[in-house]
Amino acid sequence: MTPITEVEGRRVALSNLEKVLYPATGFTKGELLHYYATTAGVLLPHLRDRPVSFLRYPDGPDGQVFFAKNVPPGTPEWVTTTEVHRSEGVARMVLVQDLASLMWAANLVTEFHTHQWVAQSPDEADRIVFDLDPGPPATVVHCCEVALWLRERLAADGIEAYAKTAGSKGLHLLAGVRGASSERVSEYAKGLAVEAERAMPRLVVHRMTRSLRPGKVFVDWSQNAGRKTTATPYTVRARREPMVSAPVTWEEVEQCRAAGQLVFRPEDIAPRVQDHGDLLAPLLDAARSAPLP
Repeated sequence: MTPITEVEGRRVALSNLEKVLYPATGFTKGELLHYYATTAGVLLPHLRDRPVSFLRYPDGPDGQVFFAKNVPPGTPEWVTTTEVHRSEGVARMVLVQDLASLMWAANLVTEFHTHQWVAQSPDEADRIVFDLDPGPPATVVHCCEVALWLRERLAADGIEAYAKTAGSKGLHLLAGVRGASSERVSEYAKGLAVEAERAMPRLVVHRMTRSLRPGKVFVDWSQNAGRKTTATPYTVRARREPMVSAPVTWEEVEQCRAAGQLVFRPEDIAPRVQDHGDLLAPLLDAARSAPLP
């Protein structure tokens, strides 16, 4: 019988808690749910009001992995949903607004992916993101070099950037922006990616073409498109081992000399939050968002 847990007055079914999701480490579904419950204080603000795409892996990353953008069948009536306009018509997506909704969603076994806009203002982007993806033999060490260049370039335009690991092999750069559409932000981000390639032609590529990417860092600016999503801060990724898309300090980026320095697992996050708080908290302060030049 599926155990029912009461979370903030809501009845939430939590199933198969002993199931091993990551055979490489023995990490179980129960441990995954415990991680999300204890990280909710810093995770929820980055989910709240943003339509969520679920990258589900119910049998672990070695099983079927699939995106679920629409409200899943069997979603409790108390989970908040919102209409999202897409090219193919109107869809309805989940908003993870509170701990009960987070635990219900985590029980689906999913990565959380969110847009760079909130449901109340879908026509205005409030974040800009760069996904720095290394093509082997390049590693996150090379991503850090590119991230530092982008940080300074953004700062020249009055935009303060923050970094987090991708939770796989790369790095994400984020900043708060205001007063621009997703199309305008995408245009600006592409311009900076092109500039980075010109400044570091042996290290950076701004096009997705696979043949161009070995040994270079692909600066993916395209995730700023209104229809696209990026892994939410603090989400656990569906990789061979449970790795977290974790905020990092600029000092950690500057001092990165080996790929393993920027690998964080669920058990690493609570001590980091205790030491640093939420390193991405400034993104939640609209007063710190900057207009595009």
